[in-house]
Amino acid sequence: MKHTYEYPRAALTVDCVVFGFDSTQAALQVLLIRRGLAPFKDHWALPGGFVRVEETLDEAARRELEEETNLSTVFLEQLYTFGTVDRDPRERVVSVAYYALTKPADHTTAASTDAAEARWFPVSDLPPLAFDHAEIFATALARLRGKLRYEPVGFELLPPKFTLTQLQRLYESVLGTPLDKRNFRKKVLSHDLLVPLKETHREGTHRPAQLFRFDPVRYEKLKKKGFLFEI
Repeated sequence: MKHTYEYPRAALTVDCVVFGFDSTQAALQVLLIRRGLAPFKDHWALPGGFVRVEETLDEAARRELEEETNLSTVFLEQLYTFGTVDRDPRERVVSVAYYALTKPADHTTAASTDAAEARWFPVSDLPPLAFDHAEIFATALARLRGKLRYEPVGFELLPPKFTLTQLQRLYESVLGTPLDKRNFRKKVLSHDLLVPLKETHREGTHRPAQLFRFDPVRYEKLKKKGFLFEI
């Protein structure tokens, strides 16, 4: 016997807040799409869309990201559920939000399906956003700032090889506050998770700076013992 549900049901969507870091400008960025369809046609919004009945939430989030921005293989984590009754003028819609971390230089963004354009914006200078996406973005930024202080998620935003100055700029950009150079380096190096390389990087007229890489294997071993990457 086939069972049916006789009452109206809410639609389900996913929305993704994609963060990237522009190391040349030392600026945290977020990837937005310009909507090609109503409602909010030509307005900027977070990439996302409706969940298909045959896919999981994670699958839907990754599919929408690839369809609307050409992004794949990014760090993706579920954020929060947004269910204000009138958040979507089309119908009753509940959205499960995700935040993603990626390196913009590793990807060529391209809009498709119902997205007319995909573009990176500095988080400090965002255009007005469609639906309740400003609230979703603010929630994601708060989560990223909190998590950055106890997990090394920031390395998802950096190239494989980086200087300590680049790492500090990333933390300052995400946290929105300057950090003491000496204390920051002492704290980061004390975790013994950065592998020094026999390579250097020069910026402008400054002296060449040593490059490092993050050791994820060692971090996972320490994490199992209760280690926290505190900054």
